[in-house]
Amino acid sequence: MERQPLTVGQFYQEHGAALEMRLIAGETGLGRVIREPTVNRPGLALSGFTRYFAYKRMQVMGHAEVFYLRSLRQEEREARYAYLFACKIPCVVFSRSLKPDKEFLAAAEQAGVPILQTPLVTMKFINKATLELEMMFAPHGTELGSMVDILGIGLIIRGESGIGKSESVLALIERGYSLVADDVVKVTLVDGREVLCTSAELTRDHMEVRGIGIINVAQMFGVKAIRKEKSLDLIVTLKSWNDVADVDRLGMEQEQVKVLGVDIPHVTIPVKPGRDIARLIEVAAFQVKLRKSGYNAAEELNTRLLAQMAPKSSAPPLSP
Repeated sequence: MERQPLTVGQFYQEHGAALEMRLIAGETGLGRVIREPTVNRPGLALSGFTRYFAYKRMQVMGHAEVFYLRSLRQEEREARYAYLFACKIPCVVFSRSLKPDKEFLAAAEQAGVPILQTPLVTMKFINKATLELEMMFAPHGTELGSMVDILGIGLIIRGESGIGKSESVLALIERGYSLVADDVVKVTLVDGREVLCTSAELTRDHMEVRGIGIINVAQMFGVKAIRKEKSLDLIVTLKSWNDVADVDRLGMEQEQVKVLGVDIPHVTIPVKPGRDIARLIEVAAFQVKLRKSGYNAAEELNTRLLAQMAPKSSAPPLSP
């Protein structure tokens, strides 16, 4: 899925409360785009070294920047402000509840650059804001299905409507496992190798059970039955028994499907009356857990069979 440009307003709306930010000027510029998933301290640029100014990033003012600017004559200080805002920066955040002077605020309003303030110490704000920016810039998408966490193995259960996904998820929750998302799973690529999954905020804690309706899983089974996010380790597809033409009886070759470009192990489980699908899903998760630890039952059995089939060495001939 193509990522939409991240605006200052979007970042402020989603993370303003967590980062304790408040808007103090430049409200007209909330539509400005943040183009890089990190932050920058503009001390070098304000001191005159402008060759490598990272103007595409969110700018953070700490004690060093503020007290340096206060040491300058007013004319020189205003010239630095003019340069800063001419670079089309997305916004400026003042940490430690530091207050910009009136000339800075006037220049920001004229340029339409949002000015924010937070009581967090500078490095704490930088660390937290960088983590949130990286998540917002990461490739993301959605997967249809329900996700559960089985002993640390995050798996998505897919299948046609009415195949038994909800019943399987309920059975797994009753066994002490956790629901991550129902019907639609939001996926995000982290560090280019891990697929992190969560549910939409609106539907979190809830799932639909055909014939019963919407239930609140946390209220019904307790808070342990809900997990906010989990990395994806396995995808299980439920199919009608008659629709599965060929089934791998040994499991020597692990099938893979791509999610956001990452290969994820995939298992197809044929469904017919009398099969305990939840138990089979549970065993599939255990199998992945064992493979992650380096053990493969199919390979072990294959090695035993090859050893059994190998011709035994003949006994050495007797000496005359």
